Amino acid sequence: MYIRDLRTKLGDTQSEFAARYHIPFRTVQNWEAGVRTPPEYVMRLLERRIREDLVNRKTAALPKYDPHKLDLPKRNEYIGALKWLKAVRDQIGEDVVFALDEALMCHGSFGGRSDEFLVWVYGSDSVKRFNGVVVLGNHVSEYNVLNRNGLLYTDLNRTISDALANESLLDMQGVTEALSKYYYSHDESFNGLLIPPQYQERFDTLAHEAIDYYRD
Repeated sequence: MYIRDLRTKLGDTQSEFAARYHIPFRTVQNWEAGVRTPPEYVMRLLERRIREDLVNRKTAALPKYDPHKLDLPKRNEYIGALKWLKAVRDQIGEDVVFALDEALMCHGSFGGRSDEFLVWVYGSDSVKRFNGVVVLGNHVSEYNVLNRNGLLYTDLNRTISDALANESLLDMQGVTEALSKYYYSHDESFNGLLIPPQYQERFDTLAHEAIDYYRD
């Protein structure tokens, strides 16, 4: 697989790809232009790293309530999404990276719902012992993880990509609201968002819905 193919799977620019994997920018340019060829061991390493960065972003089905599993704190028992997420993290008792709607709550771009049941995370499969937890993957690149007061969560680019990958199962209200806030807080532009090519067409439709979100 060519370097450009690997890079576009991530939705990175050349400079972002170079920074992500600590490769000189000029080297990436030369590889993609065919001026030089990366050593075979470098290609194997890059392919493995990129598979880790992209793996398990899709989930097949949503969990149903299981009386044999442990319960997490309820959203409607907390004033403020961050207080609830901290309680969820403490109850889980191990490191998780919040994803999708929970990541948007950490961003401050979505307030969530009072009857929230699902909790989307990257983390160990052991956290499935709790009702409502959906594990998107066991690992996510550190380049896509932010920290807010001890809460780890995916950055907006990764969150949007994960949402589009799981759209058939996901209520897209949170993503639409977050995109609308982004648009109007960035001079009515989506500049800065990096969308994987396979999701670009759907994102364009979603972007139009987001622009109209607060107009309706």
